Amino acid sequence: MSPSIRAGLVIAFALCLAPSCRSSGEAATSSPSEPATAAPPPPPPASVPPPAPALPADFRTEDERNSIEVFERVSPSAVFVTQKQLVVDYWAGRATEVPSGAGTGFVWDTKGHIVTNFHVVANARALTVTLQSQKTYAAQVVGSEPRKDIAVLRIQAPAPELTPIVLPPPASKLRVGQKAIAIGNPFGLDHTLTTGVVSALGREVEGVGGVTIRDMIQTDAAINPGNSGGPLLDSAGRLIGMNTMIFSKSGASAGIGFAVPVETIRRVVPQLVEKGRVEQVGLGVQIDPQRRIERRLGLPGVVVLAVIPGSPADKAGVRGLGRSADGLTLGDVVVGVADEPVKDYDDLYNLLDGRKPGERVKVVLLRGAERVTLELELVVVE
Repeated sequence: MSPSIRAGLVIAFALCLAPSCRSSGEAATSSPSEPATAAPPPPPPASVPPPAPALPADFRTEDERNSIEVFERVSPSAVFVTQKQLVVDYWAGRATEVPSGAGTGFVWDTKGHIVTNFHVVANARALTVTLQSQKTYAAQVVGSEPRKDIAVLRIQAPAPELTPIVLPPPASKLRVGQKAIAIGNPFGLDHTLTTGVVSALGREVEGVGGVTIRDMIQTDAAINPGNSGGPLLDSAGRLIGMNTMIFSKSGASAGIGFAVPVETIRRVVPQLVEKGRVEQVGLGVQIDPQRRIERRLGLPGVVVLAVIPGSPADKAGVRGLGRSADGLTLGDVVVGVADEPVKDYDDLYNLLDGRKPGERVKVVLLRGAERVTLELELVVVE
């Protein structure tokens, strides 16, 4: 071997002893002067939480979707009714109208008729109605029926701005347990919704008109001051009643609210719109709703004060108060109508309420110690 070839092999061998020439799988040998150290353990893998399940675009429950849909569709029908009173500043010599009370109402038709409670508008000096668009209009009372706590107002608003409430079919029956949705203006708050169920039917509640309002709806949907006159709706967004009052010692909702049923509203409101009053039928006799004679004598029933000449009662021989040398003498006392007892004017009013002129009813009279039964034709009374 020639000297030049031998020198090349020595150089190549020396170069292959360098660390950079070792194979990647071969461990480096520690030098005698440096102690060997163990390689650090690899770090543990990071803990990665599993991805959250994807939510549907609309994750609300069916009940939530129903409440939202009813509110968005019906809230334009709910309005705010505000009373105003005159405040006189005698020192400054000026008078100012200021809000004195507020309630709720709902749009009846596109002619501007608004339905609310009678007690919301009673003794008001001036009234305003505010629509969902926040436009406010002066309102006038068209008519009222205090015995049902119903009043009808009218505003001069364009028809496109008015969304009438939807009524259920006349034959539909309300059932305990149905969903109840109340829309109102509690404590002056803007368009508030509460939900609950129909808790009971056929409740009797003493109204502001001096008689019992019968067939009231009881609901646990929260009804607070300011909700009065607002609509109570079913799950289809149809009117089932008008929120009227609560049973509460604190003045706030205690889960017992009452509403005038839609059938009463359906019967009363058209009469108020057309005539300004409700057609009332009677027996063709004069009575005292205050029952002063009955209370003085301790008599159950309703005393006939006088008989209207020419009325069916007059033709049937019904007797009113008479006179004798000793003073007034008692005539007939109404103690029953249509096979139901009559203990007072409240009973008589509610037993005749809803009947029509010309309808014949059986009337039981107490005449002295004798009970007399007559069939009388009902007539319109003022």
